[in-house]
Amino acid sequence: MQISDKRTVTRWVIIIVSFFIVTFIVWNTYYLFQIFKEEERNKMELWAQSQISLNNANENTDVELPLRIITGNRTIPIIKVEVHKGKDSVVDIANIDESIPKNSERMRAILEDLKMENSPIKMEISKKHIQYLYYGNSTLLNVLKYYPFALVLIIILFGAVVYNFYRATKAGAQNRLWAGMAKETAHQIGTPLSSLLGWIEIMRADDVDETTVTEVEKDVLRLQTIADRFSKIGSEPVLEERDVIAETEKSFQYLKSPPTRQVEFSFTAPNHPVKVLLNPELHSWTIENLVKNAIDAMKGKGTLHVEIQERENYVKIRVTDSGKGIPKSQFRKVFEPGFTTKKRGWGLGLSLTRRIVEEYHNGRIKVAQSEVGKGTTMQVTLDKIK
Repeated sequence: MQISDKRTVTRWVIIIVSFFIVTFIVWNTYYLFQIFKEEERNKMELWAQSQISLNNANENTDVELPLRIITGNRTIPIIKVEVHKGKDSVVDIANIDESIPKNSERMRAILEDLKMENSPIKMEISKKHIQYLYYGNSTLLNVLKYYPFALVLIIILFGAVVYNFYRATKAGAQNRLWAGMAKETAHQIGTPLSSLLGWIEIMRADDVDETTVTEVEKDVLRLQTIADRFSKIGSEPVLEERDVIAETEKSFQYLKSPPTRQVEFSFTAPNHPVKVLLNPELHSWTIENLVKNAIDAMKGKGTLHVEIQERENYVKIRVTDSGKGIPKSQFRKVFEPGFTTKKRGWGLGLSLTRRIVEEYHNGRIKVAQSEVGKGTTMQVTLDKIK
């Protein structure tokens, strides 16, 4: 049996055993409840007999025991009634707020509650004088009645805490694994990149066309940037005071350079520097992910506008496309790992972007607005340096 199969069997054993334990506790509590309920019924019948004895007592009757039984009840609510012309008339009460009898509606409501809780005890004072004793559950019995529900709720909450702890631990292990793989990828890419940089110098020495060398160098430097991004995953990035307009425009200009795309690009921003704390490589990755997602949403054809809006304490970076749009129900889902509407892809782009913006730059990212068939605006908000 494989380790995963053993773990599955163990989980099911724990679930089944827990189910039987909860079932036993609930059944045992219910059994005790019925025992206590029967005991209270006996006490009330004894209380009724004592009341009848007091009503029929004379000078020679020993009333000490009936009195002790009647006065001994301090927890069970009682309403004693007589029936006149089909209507209940309250004769006496016990263990009920003394102000309630003054309010007939409340008194009637309590009487109806007691009728629902227990069947009445008939008190035959004489052949023509009959009263009915209605009583409720004692405080102890009420606590015992709700005990199983409280216990099950505690077990559910405890299970939820354990489950969340397990998920968090598992997610942490997966994050460490992905971070390790990203760093190893960056390390493996670094060796051939160093070699390619050497070959670029050889090409220059051999008087290869400078335009060709420059283009190759751009792509190699781009690969270096990508390797640097991967090396920063899982580590605390160094944030620098940078002009967010210049950094955003630099990434934007690179992404709009391929001439094969049928996309109309535009960029607007304030005409002065706006300083924020950011990591240039990771910020470039954010802009790249947002722009590439926008291009994919338009299937490589449409209009794409990047706008930077300055406010008093923060700056907004808005990427607007004329693509297929996002349903409002998916505004939050698009940032979840694995969510994608494309046939190919891992669905990690926006999830990674959110992590870069919110965890590394203390910013915020959201779908600012979107309409199916008309386009989407993604918005990144970063705090300005005061």
